[in-house]
Amino acid sequence: MFFQLFLCFVSSLSTIVREFLSEMAHWISVLKIYMENTLQTKEIFSKKENLPCIALLVTTVEETPQIISAKIQGHFPKWLNGCLLRIGPGKFEFGKDKYNHWFDGMALLQQFIMEKGTVTYRSKFLQRTYNANGIHNRIVISESGTLALPDPCRNVFERFLSKFELPAMTENTSDNYVRYKGDYYVSSETNFMNKVDIETLEKTDRTFYFPGSFYNVIRVPPEKVNLGDTIHGAQVICSISSAERMKPSYYHSFGMRKSYIIFIKPLKMNLWKIVTSKIRGKSLSDGISWEPKYYTRFYMVDKHTGQLLPGMYYSKPFVTFHQINAFEDQGCVVIDLCCQDNGRSLEVYQLQNLRKAGEGLDQVYNSAARSFPRRFVLPLPVNLNAPEGENLSPLSGKVWCSYENLHSKDLEEQGGIEFPQINYGQLSGKKYSFFYGCGFWPLVRDSLVKIDVVNKTLMVMKISFLFEALKRPVLLFEIVSIMFQVALRFFNIQAAQPLTFTRFENHGFT
Repeated sequence: MFFQLFLCFVSSLSTIVREFLSEMAHWISVLKIYMENTLQTKEIFSKKENLPCIALLVTTVEETPQIISAKIQGHFPKWLNGCLLRIGPGKFEFGKDKYNHWFDGMALLQQFIMEKGTVTYRSKFLQRTYNANGIHNRIVISESGTLALPDPCRNVFERFLSKFELPAMTENTSDNYVRYKGDYYVSSETNFMNKVDIETLEKTDRTFYFPGSFYNVIRVPPEKVNLGDTIHGAQVICSISSAERMKPSYYHSFGMRKSYIIFIKPLKMNLWKIVTSKIRGKSLSDGISWEPKYYTRFYMVDKHTGQLLPGMYYSKPFVTFHQINAFEDQGCVVIDLCCQDNGRSLEVYQLQNLRKAGEGLDQVYNSAARSFPRRFVLPLPVNLNAPEGENLSPLSGKVWCSYENLHSKDLEEQGGIEFPQINYGQLSGKKYSFFYGCGFWPLVRDSLVKIDVVNKTLMVMKISFLFEALKRPVLLFEIVSIMFQVALRFFNIQAAQPLTFTRFENHGFT
């Protein structure tokens, strides 16, 4: 009896061992394919020297609340009518306190009105956070890269206890203009959006949304039903949970086409570090980290049902801030992105780095990550029975995605490309041939680039005196008008035809 049990045990054990070895062999073959795709050619960049100093772009400017007329040199087309809105950081110190990061500067709203050959200009700082700091003549509200220090008038014990007080939330939304239901808001990487009157540049309301270790995609109806409608009627169409509750991913934007939402998780946010930042004497950005041990994951969501698709799409680690376009083609979702292989680009934009000159600035630029356009193809539906050797992994519905470069070597000379734009009204979610973006040769955008994604060629428009001209608003407008007129030819638009734009939103420099 014992001998029979022993033989049965040995037989079962041998079966388990055979299955285990077979499974290991299967995993090794898949892992080999997996690693071959991971080791794609790494971008190698030539080093730059004698870069122009860009310190003028990160110096404090004064607001111009009263409308002034711009002095126009040359001819300004009378058919060009509209309002150019810009927002960006414009003040970097209060008293003896100084901000550490470019993105921490106080939001300056700028307005150019073009009408019948004339141009007027005005600018105002976004209130509340700006006012709170100004009243005390020091930084009293922390920003992402700058921690507000305790009140120096307090004694040692009070300053210590202040570390455990809840920090005031910044409302310094300095990144971008967005339009919802006909209303204009300014937004940033915070939990607030501020509604502004684009005629007076005054803040009229604010919208708050709750953070957490999950991601909500929200649908806002495009138009108002009546004048009393607000953004508060928005609807959450899907929620994506974080793989690690205390380490959700930072994201800047997501891709979308007619049927699907494509959500990508790159950088990590350590919630424990963020919550304890004030106690530890660190800024909030200390909790954002680049962890290349995690592969980048693509999430596919059915836009109509809000349900996650079962397939899991992975790629080698990269960071993306802006999507170019997404469309369906032959049973696949194609998504084009501006990608970086190094997630430490936010650290580069410390003010002490941007204000360097000579070899110091060259060193900063040569160590910075470059952003280049890449194409990923996500198969739909995932064929879990595909034969080995294809780019579909049969393991638990996982798909390993490699990319196709959408650029030639010439783009390296422009420092890569960011802030991509297409004709969204006609080509969003559809096959397209071209996109436009900004070159980043001296760490900031200095050129306009047009890329042919089919032939992988590019055209570049650059104005050499851009940095000196950005020092004053009047010269800034001269640059804007020159670039716009050159862009008409660049984009093959006939300048003789009537062209009127009512609003043009963009975020940018002061």
